[in-house]
Formats: sequence, structure tokens, C-alpha cells
Amino acid sequence: MTATDKAREAGRSVLNILRGSKGEPSRLWLAAGALVLAIVSFRSCTSIEAGEVAVRVNNITGSTEVITQPGLVMRLPFGIHSVFLLDVSPQTFHMRGTTNKSALEGRELQVRASDGSMFAFNDTTLLFRAMPGKADITVRDSGLGHAYYEWMLPYGRSILRDEFGLESTISVSDPTSFFKAEERAKRRINELLNAHGVEVTSIVTPRPRFSKDYEDLIEARNQTENQLAVIDSELSRAKTERDRKLAEVERDQNKIIQTKRAELEKTLATSVTAQTETHRQVDTYKIEKLGAGQATRSAAQGRATQLKGQLDAQFSSKKSEIDAFKNQPVERVMERLGERLEGVTIEIQPYRNDGNPQRVQLENVGAK
Repeated sequence: MTATDKAREAGRSVLNILRGSKGEPSRLWLAAGALVLAIVSFRSCTSIEAGEVAVRVNNITGSTEVITQPGLVMRLPFGIHSVFLLDVSPQTFHMRGTTNKSALEGRELQVRASDGSMFAFNDTTLLFRAMPGKADITVRDSGLGHAYYEWMLPYGRSILRDEFGLESTISVSDPTSFFKAEERAKRRINELLNAHGVEVTSIVTPRPRFSKDYEDLIEARNQTENQLAVIDSELSRAKTERDRKLAEVERDQNKIIQTKRAELEKTLATSVTAQTETHRQVDTYKIEKLGAGQATRSAAQGRATQLKGQLDAQFSSKKSEIDAFKNQPVERVMERLGERLEGVTIEIQPYRNDGNPQRVQLENVGAK
């Protein structure tokens, strides 16, 4: 058997295997069916990565379904389902430079303030993303892929210019007013973009840039504010030092006051004790003196009563004598008078030569 015959025999064997034998199905058709099934299965699955969502559209009913869970998404073949992937990871939109370079980079933001002056921002940054729960709205209103980027340039520029334009050059330099303007702009942008399934998560704006003269004035003001901050710090430090010294003085004075108070309270206690002892001695002396006085008074009253009785008896005796003397005859009276006038010389010298003298003078000479 030649080599050609051998090749022909091998080809027949392979053909018989593919065609099948003894009524069995052809293996060629089985392989083709498996290949077609694999291709259909592969084309009926779509993989969702982290940071992506899928929008499955039923082309027969027109209904849509948003799938946010990463993994494989099944779709019916033959055009029944269509699946569109949407990137919902955070994106960054810049406004910087002098020209618009792409959908994510526009020229710098220039604003006319409410007082008529101009200022600009070197690099204004907006962080945004497609909202996962509204991916179907985003695809419907914006288109496929990253078409929703196109919303940022017109909305961001116009609204930021409006909100910062409400501020003056002085207020826009104030961080508080600056933050409020950013919040107002973010709220307005989201009111418009949320309806299209897009949201701005943050707005970052640098310090505004003014003309050179105004920048010099701002720098001078900042230096003055820094000096004021230093002065405030010094005042605060001086106040702290003063409070510390006052606390020390108050502590020392309180210590002195407490010492003096203890001494005074001790002296007061001693004085109160001495006063109590003095009151006790005074009360004792008073009781003793009152008792002695009352005893003396009682004795004096008894003696006075006794003397009164004696005087009354003497008075009665004298009165009796007087009464008895009054009732005696004149001779007895003259006798008694003579006894009394014994040794008394009576000189009678008349002032007239008549026998009826008008004045009688008695002199007691050598009276006993």
C-alpha cells in the first residue's frame, strides 16, 4: 500500500467518524451545535465591573431595568434585550487655562463681582458622577458612554458665575461668604442635573485672583489681620497671665483671711467665754448683794420699826408729862420754872420812866 492509499484510508476513517455509523447522529453536527450554543451564551452575557452599572432594555416592551450589582448580566438574544454599560465612578471637571480642551477641561472661570470689579479662579474643580439609581435616565437624556460629561461645562460655568457674581470683591475674600456661594452653586447645579441622572458631589475653588493693585491691598490687609491676630494672641496671653496672678493673689489673700478669721474666731470664743464667766460673776455678786441688801433692809426696817415704837412711847410719855404739867397749878409751874432758871440773871431796864415797862431782856449769865 502506497502512501497515497494510506492517506485516503485515513481520510475515510475521519469522515466516517464525523458522519456517524450504524444510525448514530453525526458528530459534526454535535460539534457545530455546541459551538453555536457557546457563541450564543457568550453573546448573551455582559460583565459589570466595579464602578459601573448596566441598563437592560427590553426592545419589545420598551421597559428598562437598572442593575447596580457587579457581575454577569444575562440578556435574551436575537435583539430582544439590549444592555448598556454606564460608568458611575467619580469624575473630575476642571475649569483652567485659556481655552476649552475637552469635555472635562474648560477655560478658567472669570466672574464680574456685584461692585463691578473682575476676578478669576485659576483652577475650579467640580467632582461629579452619574447617579447609579438613575442610570436609565442618564442614558436616555445624555446618550451612551461618557456623553453625560457634556452637561458640566454649560451648567457649571453659568451657575458659578451667577452665584459668585452676587458677592463683592471684599465678601468673596471672606472664607465664610466664599463657602456660602459654593453651597448655593452646588444646590442650583444639582437641581438641574439630578433630573438627567447626574449629580455634583463637591465644588473646589481656589482663592480668587484679582488685579495686581488689588492683590497688594489684599496682602496688606492679610498682614494687618495677622498683626491683629498676634495682638489678640498677646492680649489673650496677658489675660491668662493676669488671671493666673489674680488667682495667686486671691489664693494668698484667702489664706491670710482664713488665718485671720481663725484667730478672730479663737479670740471671739475666748471673749465669749470670758463674757460668760463675767456674767456668772456679776450674777453671783448681784445675788449676794441683793441678799445682803435685802437682809440689811429687813434689819433696818426692823430697827426703824423698833425706833418708831420707842419714839412713839417717848412721845406718849412726854405728852403725858406735858398734859400733866398743864394741869398743875400756877405755883407749881413757877416752881418748876424757877428750877429751870436757877443761876439766870434777869435784868429789866425800862425804856420809859413810867412804871409800865415795854421791853424785858433776859440774859443767862453763868447758866448751868
